[in-house]
Amino acid sequence: MNFPAGLIILILCAIAYWFSWRSLAQQKKTLALFLLVFIGLILRLYLSSDFYLHAWDERYHALVAKNMMNHPLIPTLYENPIFPFSYQDWSGNHIWVHKQPMPLWTMSISMLLFGVNEIALRLPSILMSTMGIVITYRIAKHFFNSRTAFVAAFLFSSNGLIIELTSGRVATDHIDITFMFFIQAAVLMALEFAKHKRVVFNILCGVFIGFAILTKWLPALIVVPLWGLALMHYKLYKPKFVLAHLLLLLSVVAIVALPWQIYIHEMFPQEAIWEAEFNRKHFTEALDGQSGPFYYYFDKVRLIFGEVTLLALLFLLVVMSKKRWRPKYSIFALWIFVPIFVFSLAATKMQGYILFIAPAVFIVGAFYWNFLRTRMHVHRYRWGSVLILVLFIGLPIRYSIERLKPFDRSERNPLWVIQLKKLGEKTKDEKGILFNVSRPIEAMFYTDLVAYERLPKVEILDSLVGQGYTIFINKNGGIDKGVYSEEKYELVSIAEN
Repeated sequence: MNFPAGLIILILCAIAYWFSWRSLAQQKKTLALFLLVFIGLILRLYLSSDFYLHAWDERYHALVAKNMMNHPLIPTLYENPIFPFSYQDWSGNHIWVHKQPMPLWTMSISMLLFGVNEIALRLPSILMSTMGIVITYRIAKHFFNSRTAFVAAFLFSSNGLIIELTSGRVATDHIDITFMFFIQAAVLMALEFAKHKRVVFNILCGVFIGFAILTKWLPALIVVPLWGLALMHYKLYKPKFVLAHLLLLLSVVAIVALPWQIYIHEMFPQEAIWEAEFNRKHFTEALDGQSGPFYYYFDKVRLIFGEVTLLALLFLLVVMSKKRWRPKYSIFALWIFVPIFVFSLAATKMQGYILFIAPAVFIVGAFYWNFLRTRMHVHRYRWGSVLILVLFIGLPIRYSIERLKPFDRSERNPLWVIQLKKLGEKTKDEKGILFNVSRPIEAMFYTDLVAYERLPKVEILDSLVGQGYTIFINKNGGIDKGVYSEEKYELVSIAEN
């Protein structure tokens, strides 16, 4: 956020959140939920209004999505590579199967509809993470009361990391937002199917699991045991019914997810095999320096959701140990603890990897919060319960404010983007190459030029000119104007910062 606009937005959103809580107290549940969704949308839109591509991850996703506008089944990073490249280098290759295609397709469709720009790029994440507020509410309502569901939706609406990932500001960005959305949508459809016994909900559950696989591969299968527990929650134990619909579910998942895997191994075998092996290396090697201790994700739970969340997770385990076994508690325990444990075994660790447990964490936290609120009068140390209730809401809000950065004065429409966009308009559909630019990936997003960071020898440039290319050189990168003269090449000015 930019000061003072960011501070004004933050104050207005705080007031609106207060009205949503007040509406809940007055039993105006629909209005309360509407306000949560509206405020969540405003925060996501505002933080997403950076008119430049963010350096880590988003720029690569943006460029591949832009290229897929013309050929959705051929994911490319360098659309027309001029120089030799390594297919093993995901940050500089041609065919780009480093990620599954679903998030790239959603970004590509959005840019087809609304133009190649930063807001269109982020719009799918904005919409999905906003809809996630309602989905979290609906899932919680299957198990708990309206107040618990509201608190869970509030935590989702205001969570700093979710908003930050939606805006593309931090690593794993739109990929993990999309994955979380399809996971929670699949869980909701599983619950709707178990409750109403309508086949369409089971088919939709399979479709969403398939979409989740097409977003972030096999971790999406966490929904299958959750599906089974949802049936148990609604007392559906008939073996024939369960088996028939499980086969239907898995068939739909396979129909949705498998064709792409077969396709890329047939069409781009060396890239697909390399990326499959690269994915396996996440468990044995700390790739890109992303390492951490075994307790890394428990520490991230503290930072992402607030310290008191750890008490809520402990409370869930205590409830499960003391009460007669109930599927609803097992659903949340499985959804939360299995991913944390599995990803803790992996050598490569990043906070976004466990984002898809967020809806379950929010619901468990809201359940714990409501438990304390309704039993304060029977506690000997009532002040302790009040303190936990306040901290449970206050700590996540503090972390959210830190992530939203309302006092930040950084430029949201930097000069280098303005210059690249002008260059893109000037050179539209031109057969050109841009050299000596520190942000080649961003340059290819904002222009139709092929871009490289380094400046080759004059002999190579002259050879490219002979092949019909127009050569553009960024003179701000430090060049010898006697060698690279304006008589032979187009010298342009692209700021470095």
